[in-house]
Amino acid sequence: QVLLNLLSNAIKFTPDEGTIRIDLFEEPSPKGEGYIRIHISVADNGIGMPQEFQAHIFDSFAREDSARVRRTEGTGLGMAITKYIVDAMGGSIELRSALEQGTEFRITLDLERAELTDAEMILPNWNMLVVDDDRQLCESTVSALHSIGINAQWVLDGTTAVELVEQRHAEANDFQIILLDWKLPDMDGIETARRIRQRLGDNVPILLISAYDWAEIEENARAAGINGFISKPLFKSTLYHGLLPYTDLAASQSDAAAEQGPADLSGLHVLVAEDNELNWEIASALLSDLGLELDWAENGQLCVEKFLSSSPGWYSAILMDLRMPVMNGYEATRSIRKLDRPDATAIPIIAMTADAFADDVKRCLEAGMNAHIAKPIDAREVSRTLEKFIFH
Repeated sequence: QVLLNLLSNAIKFTPDEGTIRIDLFEEPSPKGEGYIRIHISVADNGIGMPQEFQAHIFDSFAREDSARVRRTEGTGLGMAITKYIVDAMGGSIELRSALEQGTEFRITLDLERAELTDAEMILPNWNMLVVDDDRQLCESTVSALHSIGINAQWVLDGTTAVELVEQRHAEANDFQIILLDWKLPDMDGIETARRIRQRLGDNVPILLISAYDWAEIEENARAAGINGFISKPLFKSTLYHGLLPYTDLAASQSDAAAEQGPADLSGLHVLVAEDNELNWEIASALLSDLGLELDWAENGQLCVEKFLSSSPGWYSAILMDLRMPVMNGYEATRSIRKLDRPDATAIPIIAMTADAFADDVKRCLEAGMNAHIAKPIDAREVSRTLEKFIFH
């Protein structure tokens, strides 16, 4: 609320082509190890304010009465509320301003240090499509989605999105969820959603992303088949919490696709790297029912050696535990990817981990793995993941 109030003032009193800058940094707090000192600065090069007014700016209803500011709206309460909030948080706020030279507010807060937890922020490894005409936003959003476990790709317009959705549908490899910008250059997100619905039906969640107010377009959006809304900017946490309510719908869509015609995995050779004998026996029992031919490597080094001694193409995939003696799963994956043989870079390597946190998933992808599945393994999830990377 403090930032909104300060930014609102900066925008009101900074002419067109002016600049507004926000800076934030932290340092150790004098209150001790349990706190962090946060410094926030909001500065503009707008019209500024005279010295006599600065002394009263934090008073209720204080507002400079001059022709320079009469064109703006406001109750005069904004800065008093700002000061109240900062005071209530035990902080301080300072003002520097000069006529026609701009204004800067500096806030200092000592905040309690958050408990460092491994709060799980991970979603199923869906196939997702992001549609937005801002390339930089697409790239940053896809990167954030990858960090929470989602396989995402992007396009810059609605027409390309519809064409890609049709292509994937024909390949029986539908996206599990689609993010659509409202404002697109050729046809807007609502029309794009309408056309996608005509081709896919109602199973795939479609969410609108926009910096604008959802209330203005919600009726038309829902009529077009849009399930919900995520507000920009698309931070990692925003995406996670915005997508979380649709996990069941996306999963049911994925299950339905699998029921329509799962690929036959019979006879495919899969190398399983797992140091725990009981885990291997469980995996062997579950996955053999899928018709897979399994080979066991008790650690990462043996996994690399078995792959290297096999003929190219013998193994269709590798299921890779992460925590193993001699050589862990990350090291084994990197070693395999570096081998000078045609299937070293192409073979799907799927992580098996009991620690499916965002950092673990990110490390898996960085090491060269294609995806991850959580332990204890689910045979249906393994089947879907293998089918996805082997046949598509």
